[in-house]
Order: sequence, then structure tokens, then C-alpha cells
Amino acid sequence: MIPQSVDALERLIVPTGLVYPEEFAACRTAAGEGCGPAEVLAVLERRQLLTPFQSQRIRKGEVAGLVLGGVKLLYRNASGSFARLYRGSRIEDGRMLGIKVLRERWASDPGTVALFHREGEIGQRLKHRNIVPIYGTGTDGKFHYITMEFVEGGNLRDFMKIRGKLDAVETCRFGLDMARGLEYAIQQGITHRDLKTTNVLISSQGIAKLIDFGLAADDSMLRRTDGPDLAVALEYSTLERNTDAPANDPRSDLFFLGTILYELMSGQSPYPRTRDREERKRFSRYRDIRPLSSYLPNLNFRVGQIVDRLLQVNPNLRYQEASEVVSELEAVLRDLGHPDDSKPAKAASPADGMPTVLCVEHRPKLQDLLRDYLTRHGYRVLLLSDPDRALTRVANNPPDAVMFFQEASGDRVINDFKKTLATGKTAAVVVVGKQQASMVDELNGVNSKGAALAQPVQLRDLRNALKDLVGEGKPTG
Repeated sequence: MIPQSVDALERLIVPTGLVYPEEFAACRTAAGEGCGPAEVLAVLERRQLLTPFQSQRIRKGEVAGLVLGGVKLLYRNASGSFARLYRGSRIEDGRMLGIKVLRERWASDPGTVALFHREGEIGQRLKHRNIVPIYGTGTDGKFHYITMEFVEGGNLRDFMKIRGKLDAVETCRFGLDMARGLEYAIQQGITHRDLKTTNVLISSQGIAKLIDFGLAADDSMLRRTDGPDLAVALEYSTLERNTDAPANDPRSDLFFLGTILYELMSGQSPYPRTRDREERKRFSRYRDIRPLSSYLPNLNFRVGQIVDRLLQVNPNLRYQEASEVVSELEAVLRDLGHPDDSKPAKAASPADGMPTVLCVEHRPKLQDLLRDYLTRHGYRVLLLSDPDRALTRVANNPPDAVMFFQEASGDRVINDFKKTLATGKTAAVVVVGKQQASMVDELNGVNSKGAALAQPVQLRDLRNALKDLVGEGKPTG
């Protein structure tokens, strides 16, 4: 129900884990005596303890589904007919995750629910640099969800709205990433079945990652006519049916990889996008693609050859394996003077020697800055908004270093800094406000494993402090 009083608001949101009791109490006090729920929500949002998306849902009394599997939904990133994708923050450690939630209209359809969870199960089997990792699936009441890595950069279609079109080198780099992801998946016996620009994410490091293997290797989905899956599989089934290719042919993924490369370089989709099923079932749509050279007469000959061969409607004239495409793209990049120097590797873990840093910070924007900057410089980053939980983590499972900020933790920050150093297990960095700058020298003398800084500080100042305390990070590039 819509909260009619501050007490009702507290009962509505605190048990969910969206905010801690002490955070709510502080915001209630800040809102002033006699305040209503709207004023408290405004303070919670102003202090970045709630996002505008969360506040809007709470004002409507729609709290169910804002926390799923221990993950707070922060913003909605994308929406389709099948599911919605959210940016989330894990309550346990503040880690940013992607969380995909099945739309309610399909939650009562057992077939669609099974297909959705199957997508998550397939994704958990795929561990590759160019595939977005899936962490798990779950159900909470009427909500069905999949948790995955949150890729900061967004999808390839949105990327192209900004860039317009790409040169041959950048296209080949993205194409190589996609082909490597397909090569690995096919080796696991899994095809994609829905390759398109919205299902390719581009990380902030410029790495292409495939997502949504939900229709992989499932012939039964092609026979359904009552769910969202048929609309997704339509292009593949049309191509295969009209070329006598076997259902679930791995070479079909290569055709649609070709359509992506075509669009990246020409800035034009090889065929008009439409939701009309009859139009999508017309074979001529895929057979009569305008030659790429008509858009790009000066295109490198070998690059054009690769795209033309990928787009052969006869599957026997196409590349027969993704590994062939990988080899071709590696070769053409060398010829263009831009050899690919990235080697697919497993994600780094603490065992790989990455120092672990726990940041005690509740503001999402600053969490993002810390996570992105420190991760980029080779640190494994954990985030907690609650100082008490951070101290518990130090006692039970100590990280290499903890970073405290007075603006986030308040007056207790110096005691928390000293308590951490007293364990003898963990280094600590504390950032105090301008008014406490006179205490920096004293705090720096507490322990050789501690460092104190006063605002204003730059991210590189924090990195230098960590380097002195726990060593330099190991960027994974």
C-alpha cells in the first residue's frame, strides 16, 4: 500500500534492506519534526540512499521486487517484450550486478518461465572473456530473475547511435571479440540463436561481450506460437527453413554476425527493422541484402570478403566454423597494421594476486567511481554502505585494505579506522573532511599500515595510498 505516514514508510522499506534502520532514522531527523513520508523520501533520495527509480516505486507502494536475491534494483537499463534489465547493487558487499527480471505478463506461463530459467542455467555454463557471465537464477514470489555481470558501457546498438559507423579496424576488433565468444560457446555445444546489436554489450574497456543465450540449442522453442520466444527465433528459423539447413545450425550465428559487421561499417542495417512477423518470415529479406561495397566503395578488399562470405545465404558457402572467422579477422588486423594483442583469459580472482580493497561508501555515484577506477588499476573492489558490516567483514574475512570516508561514515570514521588497524590484519585509509585536516599527521602516526588524507582528494591520491600500503594493483587490461 502507498505509505500514509513516516512510520508506515519505515515499515515498508526498512525490512526489504533498501536502507538500514539508522539511515532511515537519520533522514527522518533531517526532514524535521512533523514531516511526512514525502519529505523523508526526498531526504533519502538527496543523500543518495535511494535512487529516483526506487523512490518512484515506493511512492506508489510498489516495493515488492525492488530487492531480489539480495540485490537492490537501482535503475532500469533496458526493456523488452520478454524481460527487463536492471542495474543492481548487492546488499552484502555493494557490488554492481545486472539483474534481468521476467515481465509479469509471462510469469504465469510455465513454458516461458522454464525458458527464462533455462537461459540462466545455460549462461552459468559459459565462462569466457567475450560472454557476459551469469551468476545465478532465482524466484521471489511472482518475480523470476537472473543475476549477471553489470557491463558499464551499454549495448552495441546504443553505442552505434552515438558513433554512427565504425572504420574497418574497430569493426574487426569487435567482430573478433564476438567470433571468439561464439567459437567458445559452440565448443560447449551451445549456439546463440538471437545475435543482434542489442545482445552485444561493449564494456568500458572496449571489449565486446555476448549476452542472452536463452534460445540456445532448444528445438522446442521453434514449435511454440504462444510465447515471446517465437518472435526472437523467427529470423533464424526463416533462414534455415529456406536454405535446407538443419535447425539450430551453428552457421546461422555466423550469418547474423555478418549482419552486425555490415551495420557497424555502413551505418545501415542490412534489412529494415520491423516487428511485423510476416515481413520477418520473408526469405528475400535475407537473400537480397544490398552489397556492402555500394556503401563503402573504398573498403579494404579482405574485410569486404569476410563480410560477404558471412552473409552467404547458402550455409555451405559461408564459413563453416567460428574458428575460421577468428583466424580471418586476426589475419586482417595484422595486415591493417593493428595486430590483436588481447588473449582470451579467465577473469582474475584473489588467487591471481589482486589486492582486495573494501570501500565503505553508500553513495552510488562515488561507489561507481571507486569501483571503476580501482578495478581498472588492478584492485579487487568490494563495497559496503554500513560501517558495522564493514568491521564485521574485517574481523571474519579481512581484505587487504579498507577505505573509510568521513562524508559517508560520519563522526565514527576515526574510531573505525583505528579499530581496523588494531586487528593487525588489514591496512586502512581514512579520508577526513577539511575541518579535521589538522588530525591527518596524528592519524598517520597510529600505525604503519594506516594512511590518512584530508579533503579534497583525487582518485590518484587514494591509489597512491593503497600502493604504499598493500602494493600496486595488477591491471588485467
